[in-house]
Amino acid sequence: MALQDITPLNPALMDTLVKHSDTKGWYPDPNDPERSFTKVLWAGHESGRIALLYRWLKGFQAPPHKHIGASHTWIIKGKLQVRDATLEAGDYVYEPNGMIHGATTALEDTEYLFMMEGAILFFDDNGIVAYESWEEIIRQSKTVPHLSE
Repeated sequence: MALQDITPLNPALMDTLVKHSDTKGWYPDPNDPERSFTKVLWAGHESGRIALLYRWLKGFQAPPHKHIGASHTWIIKGKLQVRDATLEAGDYVYEPNGMIHGATTALEDTEYLFMMEGAILFFDDNGIVAYESWEEIIRQSKTVPHLSE
């Protein structure tokens, strides 16, 4: 009996490999280009999900925001203050859709993996000040000059 054909219908399908030693692809955050850097690992254009590496230098603070989709965070090195918890290297946090929290602060130079499954709304006392989804992140990664390697 012949085996079922399981070859992909889309021959362009391939996995994504980003080696840790690869220093290319980091770009500075236009809002704080001295202390916040991002590297896009993968974007699921069909799903709206995105996987990122963040490198925040001590003192960087992400403003208050609301997750419009779940997110996963795994601390590679350093320490982050998230709400009333301090996350350290090896810590993981899952934030469900709708999670609201104040500023997130890098207590040390920190690198972390961030996987988001929807947009983030940034706000202040006057209301929403910014919206960030995989589309904005990809646009930014293509228009902001990358760090010289």
